Amino acid sequence: MAPPQGQMRPGRQLAVLGAIFVVLYLLVFFSGGASGGWKDRLEPRLGLDLVGGTRLTLEATNTLDGRAPTAENLERARQIIESRVNAYGVAEAEVVTEGDRNIVVSLPGENRELNEVGSAAELRFRKVLKIADGSGSIPSPAPSGTPSATPSGSPSPEATPSGSASPTPDAEATSSPSATASPTPSPTASEEVPQSIEEQRRAVEQKVGAEAWASASGLQAPADLSADPSLAEKLKPFAELSGREVAVLPAQMQFNVPTISCVQLDERPPASISDPEQQVVACEGGYAKNLLDVAKVLGTDVSDANAVRDQTSQWVVSLNFTSSGQDKWTALTREAFNNEGQACDASALGDEGKCRVAVVLDNKIISSPQIQGVLTGNSQITGNFSNAEASELAGYLSYGALPVTFEAQEQQNVTATLGASHLRAGLLAAGIGMLLVIIYSFFYYRLLGSVIFLSLVLSALLLFGALVVLGRQIGFTLTLAGIAGIIVSLGVAADSFVIYFERLKDEIREGRSPRSAVPRAWVRARRTIISANAITIMSAVVLYIVSVGTVKGFAFALGLATVLDLLVVFLFRHPIMTMFARTKAFLSPRVSGLGRALPARSEPAAPSSRNQRVKEA
Repeated sequence: MAPPQGQMRPGRQLAVLGAIFVVLYLLVFFSGGASGGWKDRLEPRLGLDLVGGTRLTLEATNTLDGRAPTAENLERARQIIESRVNAYGVAEAEVVTEGDRNIVVSLPGENRELNEVGSAAELRFRKVLKIADGSGSIPSPAPSGTPSATPSGSPSPEATPSGSASPTPDAEATSSPSATASPTPSPTASEEVPQSIEEQRRAVEQKVGAEAWASASGLQAPADLSADPSLAEKLKPFAELSGREVAVLPAQMQFNVPTISCVQLDERPPASISDPEQQVVACEGGYAKNLLDVAKVLGTDVSDANAVRDQTSQWVVSLNFTSSGQDKWTALTREAFNNEGQACDASALGDEGKCRVAVVLDNKIISSPQIQGVLTGNSQITGNFSNAEASELAGYLSYGALPVTFEAQEQQNVTATLGASHLRAGLLAAGIGMLLVIIYSFFYYRLLGSVIFLSLVLSALLLFGALVVLGRQIGFTLTLAGIAGIIVSLGVAADSFVIYFERLKDEIREGRSPRSAVPRAWVRARRTIISANAITIMSAVVLYIVSVGTVKGFAFALGLATVLDLLVVFLFRHPIMTMFARTKAFLSPRVSGLGRALPARSEPAAPSSRNQRVKEA
């Protein structure tokens, strides 16, 4: 075999490796997301099985009649919920389907968003027609006959176009982007729920009584209970209805009966107001009931929504529509701006006398900007948002248009104590595996075992730093499966040592000196090492692409550890072996670990037959 070309300069490779370590750990301690003390900055993100977390089961339904969704809609809903969870920045969330109607969401750590992922139902854009008091209490006598729709102190939403020449007008909205959707408990076994809306409505009529039902049916506007105390007594039974029972009432009755509160309206099951062809009632802020027009723009008309900074460095939500959705949005803003047909009464108008458009997700209003112009292009929703608030609202708008709706069924918590025990077990397994490799290396290879030991230590430090940085930058979370992938990578690393060292022995047995055998062995073993590691990396990539959940963590950790092992092979193992080959200890079979390869060359050469005949003579 031809000798290797060029002279090896191990100092350069070691310098490159040192530079990589410096850059990596500068990122660990000082990159974006690094906070707290030095110990806190060295902590990787841990998964549900290591740090504890929550697992929620969501049951999917299409309508109030309880029909199961199609398999296509259920899978699309799973993908959208997974996208929403990823948009929140939650690392290694597991979102899987279970059966023909359940979706199981597992999130590590403290996850306030877990109760909200099921609220990602059907997104609607509806014009606000009227606003009434939604407290549900009987007001004290007051000169004004109509309760105030907008409590004092609440911000006034605005929508201002940026000018007729601008292709991107701004729809400004000061709103509360945090819409906390509490899971609606499913009915108990003893609670009989009829299958049709008409049957449910008749059951509610019997519950409240004929007199209360007749009084509520006769209301043409929100009742003034302070002016008619007897009416308050008649309508009192409506305050005892559950959210499921309120959901089957006509929209006008939900709005006009003052004893129906926003608490009850917010407890309605998902899909209660999903029909885009019907006027509906929804609450904003927990105290104001909004009578909303039919939905003329749907969630499927939104192509994208992102949290961005505007020209004043304020966080806004950039809202983009599909081609057909843009036409619907323009028509809706024209109606709101001109208040066509005087559809919006005085209680629903903003502070500048313009109609508002409510963004309704499932049963709640998540934003209600006042429209101040006909918006013919992409829009921006502003309102003194923080980054988190703008990202949350963008997530609602981007991923809110699910084809099915959900009810929270079962929620399980994995305690941090159990997660800590899992972490200790995983680290113990990794430590035992590494210790066994090192013991065997020193026993079989002696001095060369130190190369194995140092290589594994450097690989571990690189891997640890990479896990910390990737946890901050891309949200990678270390799980038990990931630790298993790291342990498997130890075997791959050990294989590359065996290939190199055994090739080195072969070169010495063939008569070469250790100094010349090292580069020759490297050239002959390099291709095999690269091929073996490449197969492992490709397997990890394929497994990562086709798998879900924690299996992705296993594949990612295995692939990452193998890549870093290759880096250490080229930048440390080969250079350090070149340096060792120049030492006297490397020539000793007892110290170097080359075994019987060196003694075969240290024995004196046998005399030739000619020399022996001369001696005998």
